[in-house]
Amino acid sequence: MTTTAAPARRTSTTTLVAAGAVPVLILGQFAFLSAIPIAVVLAGALRARSPLRWWASGLAAVYAALVGTWLLGPSSAPSLSKFLSPVATGVFAAAGIAVAVAAVVSRRRGR
Repeated sequence: MTTTAAPARRTSTTTLVAAGAVPVLILGQFAFLSAIPIAVVLAGALRARSPLRWWASGLAAVYAALVGTWLLGPSSAPSLSKFLSPVATGVFAAAGIAVAVAAVVSRRRGR
């Protein structure tokens, strides 16, 4: 008798919308508030057991590293958006766009 893992479910609309909101918030200078859609994407990806979970985990790790650097470092920047250099903002936004694209691809494949 063989056992197989439960099949992955389709990416929810909530996860898809939250994934698209991440780069919009970052580029709109609301980087700290992007924690909310990042948490939604991570929870949705982990719950659905989709391949998106790796992308979402990577995005959450990037966010955690940037927030940790901002809070623990010697910076006097009043917000995460003001703390980020243009390069860091671009990398963070690119990570958000990659997760949004991965969410769309995952949804189209039905996983």
